[in-house]
Amino acid sequence: MEVVIASRNLHKIRELRVMLKPLKHLDCVSLLNFPDYIALDETLTTLQDIAIAKAVHAATTLKKWVIADDSGLFVPALGGLPGIQSRRYACDDATDLENRHKLLEAMKDMDDLKRTAYFECCLALASPDGLKKCVIGQCHGRISLTERGRNGFGYDPLFIKEEYGDKTFGEIEESIKNRMSHRYKAFEKLLPSLEAMSG
Repeated sequence: MEVVIASRNLHKIRELRVMLKPLKHLDCVSLLNFPDYIALDETLTTLQDIAIAKAVHAATTLKKWVIADDSGLFVPALGGLPGIQSRRYACDDATDLENRHKLLEAMKDMDDLKRTAYFECCLALASPDGLKKCVIGQCHGRISLTERGRNGFGYDPLFIKEEYGDKTFGEIEESIKNRMSHRYKAFEKLLPSLEAMSG
């Protein structure tokens, strides 16, 4: 049975494909397979609303089962920023590097107590008939003083998972990170619905 990952982000697609791989009854494709599809503008105000809207729009437009993801990094000391603006924190077409530099600059005078942060991921599953399930996963840690590591993407070189020493997600092997990430925690909650899918 075919399921579409509603993303053109290669990093997200790869992470989700690794998680979905054990589900042999699912054949995973992504929006890269549908070049004419016009994605929904992300104008909503929560990760959950955005993920649901993306999933339902893609599922009804493509007439396929769809998994959509929306994720963000939240820093309480910054009032929750970057939050839902994580991908465009520095500017609308910001690179990962520009976003990380802006975050480090915003936090340069903060001590360890104020450097706590968490990643949040919302995964929504929809069929052509509408939303089937939406789940949330979080991963708590803190923001490092400098970028470290070349693994991962986005804010990974800044995010330290406290239960894993002083390494950032950028320094941890992808296979290990994927077992503790916010996306994996959300995926675990979605798994029973995915296992129940059939043609």
